[in-house]
Amino acid sequence: MRLVIVEDEALAREKLASSLRTVAPGAVILAQLASVAEAIRWFTANPAPDLLFSDIQLTDGLSFELFRAVPVRCPVVFTTAFDEYLLEAFQTNGIDYLLKPIRNTQVAAAIAKYHAFAAHFTVDYAQRLHAVTHGAAAPRDRFLVRKGAGHLVIKVADIAYFYTEDKLVFLVTNATQRHLLDKPLAEIESNLDPAAFFRANRATLVHIDSVLRCTPYGKGKLLLELRPPTREPVVVSQERAAACRQWLGA
Repeated sequence: MRLVIVEDEALAREKLASSLRTVAPGAVILAQLASVAEAIRWFTANPAPDLLFSDIQLTDGLSFELFRAVPVRCPVVFTTAFDEYLLEAFQTNGIDYLLKPIRNTQVAAAIAKYHAFAAHFTVDYAQRLHAVTHGAAAPRDRFLVRKGAGHLVIKVADIAYFYTEDKLVFLVTNATQRHLLDKPLAEIESNLDPAAFFRANRATLVHIDSVLRCTPYGKGKLLLELRPPTREPVVVSQERAAACRQWLGA
């Protein structure tokens, strides 16, 4: 087995590597990476390993940025101290989700799960997993939101952006109306047309027609000016900047 570790805490990184050497003595750890940027560089320059162990919250962002920036054609075991990313993890090549502190028994179980599914881990694993998790359904064209004692139908064409605030997800229309949704942002993103919507950052999902201006924001980042205006600046990370420009047609 060829393994890669993405973990920004040196002690946690070494403990995981030690655990892997114990439970999978024949495995080779190809790289131990400490950031999203470092992981993007490595996966851009190297063939995919058999299995990736990745923390979610890294110093320069969430590891999900890696999967949006480059095709990662291998299964992933996510390691984290938080359980709030469970859904998004399993929509991003995830086969297991280990909560810290991680024990050898958890690592051994994850390795066993990999071997159990090994026949399915071919070069087109990412595409086939995406098809299974997202299905072949057409992108949704409307959302049902609560309005008083009833519900209101909002067409996707009338939506400017989605954003999170205090762990709540809101929909904002072109007419500046704000509605609370009961679905996580990752699930909403998976049901929308990627040509029309872009995940600008962890907290914001933007419709292309709502973008008024895109300007440099230091260290390779971008600042998006949206209509209607947002409460907080919408900043695209350096790793996502190129994809954002391409999405906007640059």
